[in-house]
Amino acid sequence: MELERVRATVLRGTFQVYELAALMAAVRYVTKSAPPEIPPESLQQLSDLLDDYDRQVRALPATHAASAPRDGRQDPSTQHTPDSPSTHG
Repeated sequence: MELERVRATVLRGTFQVYELAALMAAVRYVTKSAPPEIPPESLQQLSDLLDDYDRQVRALPATHAASAPRDGRQDPSTQHTPDSPSTHG
């Protein structure tokens, strides 16, 4: 995971798919089974975040399964290195 501050209240993140999936699974779990002490406003923010995430994921172009490594790791030829140009911008 890589985070970059764009403005005082805006961050840009670059994630491996599994990293973002783990975060969103945790958010989904909390929204469905939150203890009563979690404020309703916080749960609504998480629910809104999930709605936005789900909408964004549906809008992504399909991937080609044949080009993805079967073990879930990123193809080394596509990994960002300090000498390669940034792919998020």
